[in-house]
Amino acid sequence: MKRNINLNEISDGRLYSSGDMVKADCRGCAGCSDCCRGMGNSIILDPMDLWRLKQGIKKDFQALLEERYIELNVVDGMILPSLRMEEKEDACPFLDENGRCSVHAFRPGICRLFPLGRYYEEDGFRYFIQIHECSRKDRGKVKIRKWLEIPNLKAYEAYILKWHDFLKECESALDTLSEENVRILTLFVLRKFYETAYPAQDENGFYSEFSDRLREVREKFGFCANEPGR
Repeated sequence: MKRNINLNEISDGRLYSSGDMVKADCRGCAGCSDCCRGMGNSIILDPMDLWRLKQGIKKDFQALLEERYIELNVVDGMILPSLRMEEKEDACPFLDENGRCSVHAFRPGICRLFPLGRYYEEDGFRYFIQIHECSRKDRGKVKIRKWLEIPNLKAYEAYILKWHDFLKECESALDTLSEENVRILTLFVLRKFYETAYPAQDENGFYSEFSDRLREVREKFGFCANEPGR
């Protein structure tokens, strides 16, 4: 999701790499679940988020949709899933009665990132600290790599960049397509990357299957058929 905001207004003005230390450690978030409430449809899920949830709680895309854990929204022209806040509590559906995350080991990438954000550049992305988003004021310093708790972070970052670039390509393509072909593209992407389960049993298998699907969609729709060499 694009955010047309001056970076200096929402951060400390610095950009970081995964090896840098930042004040992001909420010390277990004890007694606080503010970032799990009132988020609207802003917790957009990427394909790996759905794969992780399937691995962890044994619910596939269709089950998550039918049981109202997720919902579909149009984001920059594409149909993408996001976490669906519960109506009564306006809270994440995975928040338990004690205000704790019940899927913490399998939580989405945006949740792992918070209170950090990603700043995309021409040849990659770096991280920034969102200074107004987290209500906890006594955060400790932690290395970004440790905070994210993602195995093989280099491979994950490469995957995130590929997905980001692909969505940008789709957005550009939408401007050149007829209304019918826009519908075909958006539904095909939803079906190929989300509705169709990934058989992979580990992260490396997922990345391989994702790359195969990425290549297939690019070839089918004829835009940027050669995957960037990242």
